[in-house]
Amino acid sequence: MERTEINIPGLQHRKSNNFLLIAGPCVVESKDIVFETADHLKKITDKYKIPFIFKSSYRKANRSRLDSFSGIGDIQALEILSLVREHFSVPVITDIHSPEEAITAARYTDVLQIPAFLCRQTDLLVAAAKTGKWINIKKGQFVSGPSMRFAVEKVRDSGNNNILLTDRGNMFGYQDIVVDFRNIPLMQETGVPVIMDITHSLQQPNQDTGVSGGIPAMIETIGKAAISVGADGIFMETHPDPSTAKSDGANMLKLSETENLLKKLVALRTTINNFSI
Repeated sequence: MERTEINIPGLQHRKSNNFLLIAGPCVVESKDIVFETADHLKKITDKYKIPFIFKSSYRKANRSRLDSFSGIGDIQALEILSLVREHFSVPVITDIHSPEEAITAARYTDVLQIPAFLCRQTDLLVAAAKTGKWINIKKGQFVSGPSMRFAVEKVRDSGNNNILLTDRGNMFGYQDIVVDFRNIPLMQETGVPVIMDITHSLQQPNQDTGVSGGIPAMIETIGKAAISVGADGIFMETHPDPSTAKSDGANMLKLSETENLLKKLVALRTTINNFSI
């Protein structure tokens, strides 16, 4: 099935035949960190003509411990994301967790993201669909690729065809995640673009400390494999200093290392495109 064209308002380099990049820090920690990250990524994506959506959660609702950082305040964080869109001329995406949040977040962002744990929440999917925004549904760690067609159908049946799917691996035991790359072509059969989350797929959740671990050394491996099997895009979280990040630092890519990775992925994508002609 032919996949929907990614024609998100404000998305640049759409005709470059490159992969889509969704990237940014896990959560809005401060305006300074968000702007530093957005500026760095915008320069790289312009250099390599990569369609780019800036990502950061305005609030983290899914945390292991009560004392874990969840955000600086909803409206303050959403306003920072809106400023990123205006200042850097890029679309922005953020997570939502309830139908009410869909309405609020849609005022400030271009794409609404459904977290993996909530990919089956019908009322959330319907509310997101009715905003008219593009919707990125992350595949749950407990869900097979083919079964994500039901999430897609919920959004489509609610009158919205602007859908992305993002794989972030499947739980393997209690404290590890593995990636089944068959899920990428299988989910593409729904007719929507499929993104590979190359940082959360290396997460090691449910640690005894209540703080997830990760294997960031494998980010390049997952990224190369995803591009090789035809993923339409790459999702990754990055931070100027992951060791001080307030959420998911253990599996984020250091901001200074992003260009080296993206340069390799662009070269790989170009090679694949040439073989496809």
